[in-house]
Amino acid sequence: MSHENPPNVGERLRMLRTSHKMSLRYLAQASGLSANALSMIEHGRASPSVSTLYKLADALAIPVTAFFGQEEARQEVIHVKAQTGARVPIERGYWEGRGGEKFIGRVEPFVLSLEAGADSGPMAMVHTGHEFVYCLQGMIEYRVERKPYVLNSGDSLLFAAHLSHQWRNVGKAPAELLIMLSSFEESDHPLAVHLKNKSAGR
Repeated sequence: MSHENPPNVGERLRMLRTSHKMSLRYLAQASGLSANALSMIEHGRASPSVSTLYKLADALAIPVTAFFGQEEARQEVIHVKAQTGARVPIERGYWEGRGGEKFIGRVEPFVLSLEAGADSGPMAMVHTGHEFVYCLQGMIEYRVERKPYVLNSGDSLLFAAHLSHQWRNVGKAPAELLIMLSSFEESDHPLAVHLKNKSAGR
């Protein structure tokens, strides 16, 4: 199995920060993160969440893929082979990118692999665009405007993402979801909204 895990994210962050002539303190202020948290990431003692990577990418004015060593321009065609997508640990599971981080358009497909009991956090999410959810395995409960929708393997859900929503693995086994965020505003980062509380090392 060969995922594009981010074992060198800290090293990449330090290199990108210094190439932009930013001090640790300045980058902390620009990104809204603490200097101590950034230091721990740079020294490999903490794993950044997806939302943290987006905050750092915004502060450095670079694409988020730069942290994975992929600084090429966004493309119109993205081919992601099995088990090669960028993979980031989140609390009680994994986020796996399926090319949206490299794509020129405003669409963000990704897979969530979730342990039993994993959820999206205490706060409901709201963002621009549309959200499509396809349950690959297991049993997930999505709440949209507090109304529950239970998804079993093969079930799907499509809704306007300005409606408040949360998710939870209500089954006794791991679950896997394919989620596609689309038509969001250019300034919005719906993926970061989705995973802001789910870092394995927050």
